[in-house]
Amino acid sequence: MNPFAHLEDWIGREERREDVITAAPIAALSALLDRDDPPPQAGDEIPPLGHWLYFLPVHRQSDVGPDGHPKRGDFLPPVPLPRRMWAGSRLEFLAPLHIDTEATRVSTIKDVKVKEGRSGTLVFVTVRHEILSGDVLAISDEHDIVYRGETGKAVAEPVPAPTGETWSRTIVPDPVLLFRYSAVTSNGHRIHYDHPYVTKVEGYPGLIVHGPLIATLLIDLLRRSKPGASVKRYTFRAVRPLFDTAPFTVCGMANEAKHEAKLWTRDADDAVTMEATANW
Repeated sequence: MNPFAHLEDWIGREERREDVITAAPIAALSALLDRDDPPPQAGDEIPPLGHWLYFLPVHRQSDVGPDGHPKRGDFLPPVPLPRRMWAGSRLEFLAPLHIDTEATRVSTIKDVKVKEGRSGTLVFVTVRHEILSGDVLAISDEHDIVYRGETGKAVAEPVPAPTGETWSRTIVPDPVLLFRYSAVTSNGHRIHYDHPYVTKVEGYPGLIVHGPLIATLLIDLLRRSKPGASVKRYTFRAVRPLFDTAPFTVCGMANEAKHEAKLWTRDADDAVTMEATANW
C-alpha cells in the first residue's frame, strides 16, 4: 500500500485564526535584528514579514512531536517522513497591517506533491495564507514545506554565490540569535536550539538558522539600504542550510528601473544558501 496516496485528501483543507496585531512582537523583532527603531505605537504599519509574528500555534505539550513540531494530521497532512524544512515563499503585500488592529488569517492546503530525489522520497506541501484586516486582503503568503526521510544527504552540494553586490551585511548566527527568533515566532523545532539533537539525530554539523529568519534578514537589508521603499512582492527560495558554525553575509543589489532587488546569502564557503527577489 502506498503510504503517500491519501495525502492528496488534505488539498483544500482550511484553517482560520484571529489575532490582534500588538506592539510587543514587532519591538522584539526589531531588537533581535539590531535595529534602532522607535517603539511601535498604535496605528503604526508593521514591517514586511512582520505578520509571521502573529497567528502562532498554541499546542498542548502532549500534542508536540519528538522534533518539537506539533504532531501532524490536524491541519497539515500526516506526511510519513520525519524531517521537515521551509523551502520557500511567494508573498504579495496588498494593504498595510497596523498595530492594535484585529486581523484574520485564512490558511489553505493548496497542493501536495510526492517526488523522488537523490536523498530519497520528498513530499512538498504548499500552504496559502491570506491575511485580512477587516474585510480587506492585506497579505497573500504562499509557502512550501518539504519533508524528507532520515537517510540520504542532508546538505546539498554548494553552488557559488553571486558576486557584485552593492549592499551587504555580515550576520553572526549564534545560539542566542536563533533562540530569540524561535521565541518571538513560537517555533519549537529542535534543530534551531538543541545542539545534541540536530547533530546526533538529524545529522547536521550545527544548529540550523531558520529559513524565515534568513528571509527576514534579507528583506531587512533592503529596508536598511532603501528605507523609503514599500515592498509589494517578495519571493525567496532556500538553496542550502545555514548553520551556527560560521558567520554569513546577506547581499543585495537593486535594479532601479524595474523597482526590483536581487537578494541572496553567502556562507563561509562562498556558497549561496538563499535566493530572493523583492519588488517595491
